[in-house]
Amino acid sequence: MKKKYALAGASSRAYYSYAKPITKKYSDTAKIVGIYDINPGRSEMISKNCGDIPVYFDFDEMLEKSKPDSVIVTTVDAYHSDYAVRSLEFGCEVIVEKPLTIDADKCRAILEAEKKYGKKVTVIFNMRYMPFVSKLKELISSGAVGDVYNAHFEWLLDRVMNFGAHGASYFRRWNSRMAKSGGLLLHKCTHHFDFINWVINAVPKKVSAFGKLNVYGKNGVYRGENCRSCNHTEECPFYYKLSEFEMQFYAEQEKYDGYYKDGCVFSEEIDIYDTMSLNVLYDRGQTMTYSLNAAAAYEGWRLAINGSKGRLEAFCPFTGFQSVGGSNIKVFDFENNLTEYRVSELSGDHGGSDDLMRDEIFGKNTDKPDPLGRAADISAGVNSLMIGAAANVSIKHGIVADIDELLRG
Repeated sequence: MKKKYALAGASSRAYYSYAKPITKKYSDTAKIVGIYDINPGRSEMISKNCGDIPVYFDFDEMLEKSKPDSVIVTTVDAYHSDYAVRSLEFGCEVIVEKPLTIDADKCRAILEAEKKYGKKVTVIFNMRYMPFVSKLKELISSGAVGDVYNAHFEWLLDRVMNFGAHGASYFRRWNSRMAKSGGLLLHKCTHHFDFINWVINAVPKKVSAFGKLNVYGKNGVYRGENCRSCNHTEECPFYYKLSEFEMQFYAEQEKYDGYYKDGCVFSEEIDIYDTMSLNVLYDRGQTMTYSLNAAAAYEGWRLAINGSKGRLEAFCPFTGFQSVGGSNIKVFDFENNLTEYRVSELSGDHGGSDDLMRDEIFGKNTDKPDPLGRAADISAGVNSLMIGAAANVSIKHGIVADIDELLRG
């Protein structure tokens, strides 16, 4: 029997990660019975390209008429909790794109609703399914470095237009407003926080952090409403031309909600950070230092984990000359021995992780054993988002933020 899904949010993530794959690849096990968004243009486009999915402009009406078994939430992050809680109230399971939500109050609302209505909440962390990341989990779980003492994690998002300027892209969109995204510490970094929490099998307790907006927002010399209408397209280092799809999916639908996909990265309304550093204390005394720079010279990440038996170092470059050598993992013991691992990527989005994840959720592998435990439940969503939420509190108030206290309100 097919499981029925409804989509809350007609985003590009909803289209490419869920609507299109489910209707094309998983139609024998899953069916999308409705899609809701405040923007009818994007909703209709997804519907037209995915088998004429019924479109709704009232969320409760969609739940009442389509009667889904599960609701997939892919809205702006700040509204995840609203749609998750309402779906649980209707007796639906919920699948939420990371982050689960953006602060402790909204997180508490989801936790209380899940407990009250007894329906499962799953959080999407496709990074767990990347073969390289899975190998790291396997090595640490097998005792490659013994008991984990501390981790040092650096993530770089590039600002180079020839590479795609991934870091700059967040500052063109709704993500650049703290009220909508909670900043990159929530929208982007929860991927990374969950990765570490999962790999070292630990629960975060306290966070201290610093953050600053160094490059984007008010720091810019040039400024306009969006790239298409800007007078500085020749000299601005961040000029971005929308693709044909983006013109159809976003620009032609702006009349409904006023949302720009090519908004100005130097808008004075931008209030999130592009440079962040934090320290995390875990439940068994482990610590993590983490930094993210969203205007770097190349894109990729480095991780070091120290333990009672040695040290693991991982390097995963995405762009620039650093990417020529590819990713690698090195494990050092205390007798000067080195073991090196190289893991091949799979084809497909996010190093093949999206397909593996969807196979587990929507395909025929739903009952297949997963010794690594890659599927993320609500506790994983809570633990990852609360590092980011606590970091925001720490930056704002200059304190060490206690996660349990924040969750208690």
